[in-house]
Amino acid sequence: MEVRKPCPHCGEDIVLFANPTPTVDVVILVPGGADGVDGVVLIERMNEPYGWALPGGFVDEGETCEHAAVREMKEETGLDVILTGLLGVYSDPKRDPRKHTMSVVYTGVARNPDALAAGDDAGKARIFPLGGWPEPVFDHGKILADFLARHDRFNLR
Repeated sequence: MEVRKPCPHCGEDIVLFANPTPTVDVVILVPGGADGVDGVVLIERMNEPYGWALPGGFVDEGETCEHAAVREMKEETGLDVILTGLLGVYSDPKRDPRKHTMSVVYTGVARNPDALAAGDDAGKARIFPLGGWPEPVFDHGKILADFLARHDRFNLR
């Protein structure tokens, strides 16, 4: 959307664009945990909106989405993640109550699943069995449903 505002110095119109903000999320698959059941990593957010969510965050200026995804996983979960696929792009203007975001969502696996620890703005980080997680915030319920529908394609066993 285009917005025009006068320049405070010369009075000429300045054109501003209100574009969605790019974000990334990753469905980190933890194959066959201690009980042999596949799981995914969720974080409990310390900031609004509160609740469980996929780990993720904003793409920094000059950063690729892939780099942002790996960086955010390390910051929020302590995990070194290998991206294994692109699950999809989620761009519903109402997906994030804070502002219009557009998320590139990857699948991945952790090189070091035993290093799982909450960090950055995550209060907790936990592995939930497939389909056995609490209702997540944002549109992450839809993302996880999409992942479950295609789980065999991303399963690395």
